[in-house]
Amino acid sequence: MSSHESTYQPKTRIEKWLDARLPVMRMMHAQFVDFPTPRNINYLWTAGALLTFCLAVQLLTGIVLAMHYAPTAMDAFNSVEHIRRDVNFGWLIRNIHAVGASMFFLAVYIHIGRGLYYGSYKAPREVLWIIGVVIFLLMMATAFMGYSLPWGQMSFWAVTVITNLFSSLDSVIPGLGTRIVQWLWGGYSVSGTTLTRFFSLHYLLPFVIVGAVVLHIWALHVVGQNNPTGLEIKTASDSVPMAPHAVMKDTFALAVFVLLFAWFVFYLPDYLGHADNYIEANPLSTPPHIVPEWYFLPYYAILRAIPNKLLGVIAMFSSIILLCFAPWLDTSRVRSAKYRPVYKWFFWFFIITVIALGYLGSKPPEGAYVMWARIFTAYYFMHFLIVMPIVGVMETPTPLPRSITESVLGSAKTVPAGAAAAPQKH
Repeated sequence: MSSHESTYQPKTRIEKWLDARLPVMRMMHAQFVDFPTPRNINYLWTAGALLTFCLAVQLLTGIVLAMHYAPTAMDAFNSVEHIRRDVNFGWLIRNIHAVGASMFFLAVYIHIGRGLYYGSYKAPREVLWIIGVVIFLLMMATAFMGYSLPWGQMSFWAVTVITNLFSSLDSVIPGLGTRIVQWLWGGYSVSGTTLTRFFSLHYLLPFVIVGAVVLHIWALHVVGQNNPTGLEIKTASDSVPMAPHAVMKDTFALAVFVLLFAWFVFYLPDYLGHADNYIEANPLSTPPHIVPEWYFLPYYAILRAIPNKLLGVIAMFSSIILLCFAPWLDTSRVRSAKYRPVYKWFFWFFIITVIALGYLGSKPPEGAYVMWARIFTAYYFMHFLIVMPIVGVMETPTPLPRSITESVLGSAKTVPAGAAAAPQKH
């Protein structure tokens, strides 16, 4: 963990006894009370606290739901309705869990967007960033398997379509893709066996996410937090203790977030889902338009934009894995896009691209929808493979402040961007 002195002072005899033998309270105080936080962080830095809240909510509600859920093809759909209608407060727990998945991804997209804008992936935070991408992939796997559990029409056919993508590997190694699909299904078609396997993994993966989150926080507390200037903490005046400063900011953001969360839970619990999922799964009746949950739509659009099945699968997975290489693809000496006048415009076009892909992913793969999906897919990859390397070299950043303190208090003194922007190592 970050090496700074703790101000923790045990008061009672029990605290002193424990502190001498197992200084857990001293460690927690050092890392979550005294931890030096850049004094200029804004509310975008509260997304980490929101994500921690969402993870805790999903774990607690998921454990309760698992007590009443029946992971069989015959009973799964009815058991979900049983939870909503017959279990005490089952409607509330189920709504919180269903809406919580969307809130989880809303917070993580804000978290990723903030990291990309302010260069939180650049040295010395590469490992921190990569662990974050791994958590994102685990979240997507968990959410996909959870989407299958209601065993409605959209759940059943989404599982059928997405798992069938692995059959594209047959064009590389004959028979490999088919064997993977049959292993996932537990047979020759999506069935109750598939549901049982997905339920088991859906229950297991959140605990893997918890482990990855612990590593993520550990890595964060080793290298320290980034901030809107992209500068490192150099003097004591550049930072404030995490509590109460950052904690109060997190608390306010969480209160606002919970209001949004509650609005969907109580007034629009099914708005972010699909109506066809209230029809029990029927292998003999295919829905006219199969779509995943909204947070998968940009990647679904990328998948469908490429006519070759194997290349589409490769592009879909590459669009996520590519994030891991951002620390090396971005050649700029400046972390924060706040001081990058050219790249800033490309970044916002990238955000528009992701939103557009999300919209196109919800539409049928035909006509102009396919054409625009291909255009935005092309830019998605160009942003990482062409824009980030080239703009980073050609762009002239605006002058940076000498320190975090100067960015807050203001000063006429500035230094050339290159001199102040080089990552500072602890």
